[in-house]
Amino acid sequence: MVKAFGFAPSALRLTALMILSPATAWAASPNRPSDVMMDKTFRAAVQQAQATIAAGDLNTATAQVSALTPATPVEKYAAAGLRMEIASRKSDAQGQRKALNDMLESRATPPGEEPRLRFLSGYYSFVVGNYDDVIAQLDYAKQLGYDPLEATMLRADSQFRRGKKAEGLAYLKEAMERQKAAGRPVPATWYDRAISFSYQLGAWSDVAQWYQQKLAAYPGPQNWRSGIVNYLSAPGMDTQVQLDLRRLQAATGAMASERDYQEYAALAADNGYDAEAKAIIEAGRSNGKLPANDVKTVALLKKITPKVKKYMAGLPAAEKKAASAPNGSPAMAVGDDYFSLGQYPQAATQYRLALSKGGVDAQRVNTRLGVALARSGDLAGGRTALAQVSGNWANDARFWGVWLDEQAKVAGGGAHASNDMQAVAPAS
Repeated sequence: MVKAFGFAPSALRLTALMILSPATAWAASPNRPSDVMMDKTFRAAVQQAQATIAAGDLNTATAQVSALTPATPVEKYAAAGLRMEIASRKSDAQGQRKALNDMLESRATPPGEEPRLRFLSGYYSFVVGNYDDVIAQLDYAKQLGYDPLEATMLRADSQFRRGKKAEGLAYLKEAMERQKAAGRPVPATWYDRAISFSYQLGAWSDVAQWYQQKLAAYPGPQNWRSGIVNYLSAPGMDTQVQLDLRRLQAATGAMASERDYQEYAALAADNGYDAEAKAIIEAGRSNGKLPANDVKTVALLKKITPKVKKYMAGLPAAEKKAASAPNGSPAMAVGDDYFSLGQYPQAATQYRLALSKGGVDAQRVNTRLGVALARSGDLAGGRTALAQVSGNWANDARFWGVWLDEQAKVAGGGAHASNDMQAVAPAS
């Protein structure tokens, strides 16, 4: 059976929704027209066909139903209902759709049943791939007052399959909101579909936001890795933002492959953070995910190791110069250096100094200040700083905000996430 975003009503559920005894349903309706009744002979033939269906002899039942000659609307409805039962038992979607439409066209649908049957007609149109009719039938059902969540999902998937991705995403978003309003969790597959089509549309900010929503609901190293690695493919991303996302990948325990370590270490070294690059290579080797003889990192380690001690020894002097500088750029640079070493309290001090002096990229500084505060134990301060970020750093800040909220839930607001790169001790 065709699925819509992981939702597919089972055949049993759909069968239960149908009117399995059309004649009985009609007879029980208090509002039926008194001048429209089944002929006694026709009624007896219907009952015989129903008994044959119940006995499981579908071939004989099919012949019996084919022999019926309905003359009135209710007889036409009853005959179509029997064909619907047989098609349902055979899992014949085309047959179900045809019979259901004949039931509706009979003009004998019991009062109150047409909206639900229109929805089911839309469902079977979806199963057989007639997506234009899906939308038409579901809209008709909605006009008649029947619009369950399943209808919104079918609309979304039908629009996607018609190539109308933006319209499909709008319906999917509506379905998620309805799901949440009902107090039910949004299935992970719904987020995945939204991510996939946003990716195809090149809507990278939407890709980030869908991943952030998914991670808030379904955290874990595997989901963190897929979210970060896929979002890193966005074109034109600042290398500093890329580096922060790799740092987040490490913080969430989502470093899973040799390539993850290679790319993180290369980014750190390219941005001048040699000690961080060295630390991440050593972390990858120690946990067995990065071979000691890996050509790329062996060459990189040989290049950066001689620089690390000098780089770290120069920080106290750089900090003094930053304090007397006319603007915040030197303090931001020193803060970035401390941040790269995992020295978060020192980094936070420098970032605050940089913001007070001005002349810096406040979005970058507030992002890293928020992370530094959170990783120092001040989750509330970290959340406040991250909330101020906009522009090119906004998605990076929001990803870190999801991580921060996760830490608050798991550890009551005070624990730090695990990190593949431990703080690098300053040289004495």
